[in-house]
Amino acid sequence: MAFNKKIDPFLKINNDTGFGTNASNYGGRFINRDGTFNLRKEGMPFLKRYSIYHSMLTLPRWKFIVTILVFYLSINILFAGIYLLIGIDELQGVIATGPWGKFKEAYFFSTETFTTVGYGRVNPVGDGANFIASIEAMTGFLSFALATGLMYGRFARPRAFLVFSDFALISPYKDGEALMFRFASYKDKHNLTDVEIRVNLGLQVQTDGNAEYRYYELQLERTKVESLSMNWTVVHPLDERSPLRGFSWEDMKASDVELYVLIKGFDDVYSNQVLQRTSYTFHEIRFNGKFVPMYRESDDGKTTILELHKLNDYVERDAPPRNN
Repeated sequence: MAFNKKIDPFLKINNDTGFGTNASNYGGRFINRDGTFNLRKEGMPFLKRYSIYHSMLTLPRWKFIVTILVFYLSINILFAGIYLLIGIDELQGVIATGPWGKFKEAYFFSTETFTTVGYGRVNPVGDGANFIASIEAMTGFLSFALATGLMYGRFARPRAFLVFSDFALISPYKDGEALMFRFASYKDKHNLTDVEIRVNLGLQVQTDGNAEYRYYELQLERTKVESLSMNWTVVHPLDERSPLRGFSWEDMKASDVELYVLIKGFDDVYSNQVLQRTSYTFHEIRFNGKFVPMYRESDDGKTTILELHKLNDYVERDAPPRNN
């Protein structure tokens, strides 16, 4: 449990984080590193809770492509099976004689109907095959319209494109120490303007013998930059205004410390505001380290090089550089 004596009782508590205070009802971290909430909802039917459109927009790119391919293959296998079920003789132009050959003929006829290509050698002649082909053609039109909308939605959706250091450091700062982490915009020719950051601290304390969470908005050295073209090292001084002042790593572990980071900025390309979240738990906070610079002058002296591969590089006190 947290040591109450280490927290100034006059520090203002932030009750607007949206998180509850009952420590016994929470499992794990509040926010995942990718910015999603560590939450699973129950109590309502799955189909009512689940949004296909939202899920397809937020899927990783490779999963989205695989989902589209699996759907395309599966729907054509389904229609090929239906054509075989009603009778392959209702399709004119089939030259295969074996079961596998007939299935391939039905499958490729299905793909031609689904995509409205219609090469012409195989065509429906029976009422059943014509009816199924008409349903499949309509399904194909609707499916491609939905796929086009999803692709456009993913392509046009504004994103912050920020990458964060894997951990935060307790580093020397002026005459004391500070909590630091850093992030950068990693896309070429993609910069944010009017970037603002808020960092909240959640920790567990003992109140009347019960564990509860308290939240504090951390005071930062800088909360806003006009443009984010380089990396930004976020600094929270561990002074008298810090609820973490005097904490060791063991204290942070006992208090189940978690930092909740929220960044907002304006994207010039999309002319829209974007935001990104992340968090750091006590597992991801390291002591006695200092980040190394991650930019340098080019060889010809005409430009600045931002070395994104050094985002996690730091030096320990009186130790050589450490790469991660």
